[in-house]
Amino acid sequence: MHYTHAKSTIRESRGDKLFGAIVTIFLLCALLVTLYPLYFTVIASISDPYKVATGQIYFYPQGITLEAYQNILKESQVWVGYKNTLLYAVLGTLLHLACTIPCAYALSKRNLPGRRSFTLFFMFTMYFSGGMIPSYLLVKDLNLIDTRTVLILLGAVSVYNMIVARTFFASSIPEELYESCRIDGGNELRAFFSIALPLSKPIIAVIALYAAVGQWNGYFNALIYTNKPALQPLQLVLRNVLILNQSFSVADAVDAEEMAYMARRAYMVQTMKYALVFVASAPIMCAYPFVQKYFVKGVMLGSVKG
Repeated sequence: MHYTHAKSTIRESRGDKLFGAIVTIFLLCALLVTLYPLYFTVIASISDPYKVATGQIYFYPQGITLEAYQNILKESQVWVGYKNTLLYAVLGTLLHLACTIPCAYALSKRNLPGRRSFTLFFMFTMYFSGGMIPSYLLVKDLNLIDTRTVLILLGAVSVYNMIVARTFFASSIPEELYESCRIDGGNELRAFFSIALPLSKPIIAVIALYAAVGQWNGYFNALIYTNKPALQPLQLVLRNVLILNQSFSVADAVDAEEMAYMARRAYMVQTMKYALVFVASAPIMCAYPFVQKYFVKGVMLGSVKG
């Protein structure tokens, strides 16, 4: 005996089709608005400097040249900045996780004495701070000026990331797992390392990505607390390279040949701006696909579900 299963289909109404079309158009527009600036940055960085400076580049590169990248990468300080930024990003991310995850786990426990007070204390620091001058004086009194330590320590804790992780621990890991651990004779440390950490890989990946991107893009702390070129991160080095290439004037030229050279340099600065953006962003964009599967899952974990 043969059974045939009719494939059931739900006919969409005209309103549903119209709504789907509107949503599709909106998402395509959002995708275009998001991707075009990145695409334009790439094509402008490899196009002829004169055409970039005069606004002739829109959808495809013209007069392809890698001169902007050559001018950037020939600077030895750029490679020093890459090394420093990689060091700050790796150590800063590890320290951030070591401080944020245990704190979030502790605050997720309802039986923690003073849990509400600790949470309010942390949240207070999100909205109020001592200001730049008191912070600088504190760092100076700790003898951390012109050290690598200050650029790593200042990103050790993020209250926002801690709250996200606390929400995950409180809502996504069943309390029965902790109870079974206690029945077997385990303490809180055993529960943390044997249950909480293995089940929280997605949220750890998200917080690690947030911390790494923050460390990689950070430049303000280095601008305030460091003066030695050997300690400067990539963002500050690229800023200095751009300023150095702008520190000339066509009016200072003594002959036509020098004037043409300075005019060429002036156009090159415009192309170098786009090349600097790509050089600074490329490592993070290359690392993102490896954590993307954890990122989407980790962001949604702990959210309110209807």
